[in-house]
Amino acid sequence: MTYIDTHAHLYVDQFDEDRDAMIQRALDNGVRKLFLPNIDLSSIKKMEQMVLDYPDVCYSMMGIHPCDVQKDWKTQFEEVKTHYKKGHHIAIGEIGIDLYWDKSLQAEQTASFRAQINWAKEEGLPIVIHCREAFDEIFEVLDQENDERLYGVFHCFTGNEEQAQRILNYGGFKLGIGGVVTFKNSGVDKAIKNIDLKHIVLETDAPYLAPSPFRGKRNESAYIPYIAKKLSDIHGISEEEVGRITTQNALTVFNIKA
Repeated sequence: MTYIDTHAHLYVDQFDEDRDAMIQRALDNGVRKLFLPNIDLSSIKKMEQMVLDYPDVCYSMMGIHPCDVQKDWKTQFEEVKTHYKKGHHIAIGEIGIDLYWDKSLQAEQTASFRAQINWAKEEGLPIVIHCREAFDEIFEVLDQENDERLYGVFHCFTGNEEQAQRILNYGGFKLGIGGVVTFKNSGVDKAIKNIDLKHIVLETDAPYLAPSPFRGKRNESAYIPYIAKKLSDIHGISEEEVGRITTQNALTVFNIKA
C-alpha cells in the first residue's frame, strides 16, 4: 500500500531526537511522500533542510499560519516572500483564520489570508487552509476570491456534511482528513460518509492530533494507515483502494509526479 501524508510539521523540535527513525517508520508503513506546511519565519530553515535531507520524500510549502499573523502582517508577509523559491515549494500554506485562541487579530488574519490566496493564484499554486472556529469567516473570503485559479486542500476538516459540500462546491478543493476522524463522537466520520473518496486526501498534522489508539501522544506520519483504515470502514472499500485513490488525489492537487 502507498500513502501520502499531505500535512505534517516534521521539522519541529518534537522530532529532533529521532527524526531519521521517524521518517523510516513512515516509509516502512507505506507513507512514501511527506508534505511540510510552513508556520512562520522561524520554521523555514528547518523545513527546507528536511527537503534537502530527504529528497523525493519531503516537499515544502510556504506561508504564514494564522496563529502567527502579527499586527504588522504586511511586513511579515513581504519577508516570507523573500524565502519563496518558484518551482521549489508545492503550495502556499498553511494559511487561513483561527479564532479559537485569540480574536483580537481577526482583521489582520483575514487580510493575510486574502493576500496569500492571491499570491498562490499568481504562482499557480494550491493553498492549504487552516480553519478553527472560523468556517463562516473562511467562506466569506473564499466566496469573494473564488475563480478558476483557486484550489487546494481544506486541512484538518472537522466540519459537518453541509460545510464539506460547500467547500467542494468551489470546485478545486480536497478535504484533508486526519486523526480526528478516528476519535469517538468527533462527527467527522458522519460528515464524510457521503463524500466521494475522490475529494479526500490523508494527513496527520504531526506532531498533533494522533489517531486512535495513539490519541494524546506525539503524532507521526507512520500513523497514516490508521486513518486509511477508518476511511475504509466508512466507505466500505479496502485500505489498498483508499491508499490508491487518496495518493492520486494528493499528487494531482499538489502537481507532484509519483
